Amino acid sequence: MKRTFPVIIILISLSLFGLIVLQSSWLQNLLELAKAQLDNNFNEVGVAVAKDLGKNVYNTQSLKLPRRGGLFNSEFHIHSLKTPTVEEKFTPQQIQEKITKALEKVNLNDLKFEYGVTNTNDDYEMYSKGFEKAFWDTTNNIRRYFPILPENELDIEGVVNFEHLVIVVPDFKRQIWTSLRWVIIGAVVFMLVIIAAFYVTVKTLLNQKKLSEIKSDFINNMTHEFKTPLATISLAVDALKNEKVQSDPEKSKYFTGIIKEENIRMNKHVETILQAALLEKQELQLHLVPLSVHEIIQKTIDNFELQLNSQQGHIELFLNAKNDIISGDEVHFSNLVSNLVDNAIKYSKDKAEIKIYTHNTKNYLVLRVEDNGIGMSKESVKRIFEKFYRAHTGNLHNVKGFGLGMSYVKTVVDAHKGKIKVESVFGKGSVFTVEMPLFEK
Repeated sequence: MKRTFPVIIILISLSLFGLIVLQSSWLQNLLELAKAQLDNNFNEVGVAVAKDLGKNVYNTQSLKLPRRGGLFNSEFHIHSLKTPTVEEKFTPQQIQEKITKALEKVNLNDLKFEYGVTNTNDDYEMYSKGFEKAFWDTTNNIRRYFPILPENELDIEGVVNFEHLVIVVPDFKRQIWTSLRWVIIGAVVFMLVIIAAFYVTVKTLLNQKKLSEIKSDFINNMTHEFKTPLATISLAVDALKNEKVQSDPEKSKYFTGIIKEENIRMNKHVETILQAALLEKQELQLHLVPLSVHEIIQKTIDNFELQLNSQQGHIELFLNAKNDIISGDEVHFSNLVSNLVDNAIKYSKDKAEIKIYTHNTKNYLVLRVEDNGIGMSKESVKRIFEKFYRAHTGNLHNVKGFGLGMSYVKTVVDAHKGKIKVESVFGKGSVFTVEMPLFEK
């Protein structure tokens, strides 16, 4: 795992980088293609509308017949007296409609535009409302000039100046981006999905690596925890076989007591592991009954009396809660209190000084367990309720366990719909605060 993990990360990173480069290149090419296509269609629209205007203007020009001596000559020419202007033939709304319909034919329905029409002197005879402002912004807008020519090419001869249709497309680049918005959104979403998948994959690999290390530590701890009592029992059994010990009832009772204590210790380890397996399957079932928290605290302290005496430690009680009745599971809640006290003793210094407080809030009983132990770092405080996690103990080497106690406590508190939090200062001790809902009659 240590060798393959970096390789997997590198390969996935290269793949992701390659996809991003390809997507960027593809998107750039798509924008250029869309720009060229839009420009081409835009020119087609301008030419078509100018041609339509020229057809209508030049086919309805005013005529006059020249006379000589009041009579028609046998040979006469038809001369243009006056060619109507676009302004005389069309209203601004009609030209707007012509351009709009031409755009619809080339699927540019949403393209915004402004237009103007120049006369033969290049003066603007008519234009749209926003044309003047859009015309002068050559940075963001594009403009095209389309001559308004007669339909018959022979009519072009001799004509010097023509009217022009001028069309301006505001924010040309932005309109291209807008026309491709769904394609771009799809590409971005696709890339985000790939990045998310990459993140989840890496996180899963890291979690698997971490879990593998934690389980390794757990197996090592479990081996050590069982090996020590087994060795002690073996020595006690060997001692009992000794004739001198057999002839001395006091010594026999002493070694028999050791065997019993170590057997109880192993049973506790087995129970802890079974509890962990039960919680892994999420099969924690509660038998809720009214419980006296003060009574459970007192029983728990009695169970730790010998251990406290051997360490010259003591527990002070400040049971100030007027209502100490909660709705809880007696077995699991007793284990919860026992784990908190055991944790305070294990992580204490030479002489354990533990204080247990209770008080009431509106709907909760608050249980507070305070010790003068080694405390925890900020990292340990964040992870203290993780399964198999054990806080670093520095120079304190007598701390034993599987790292399941606090995880079990958190699970029991959650199952009772309570709350738990921890406060700790490294080197000064820790405080665990549990809030449990009061029993409702």
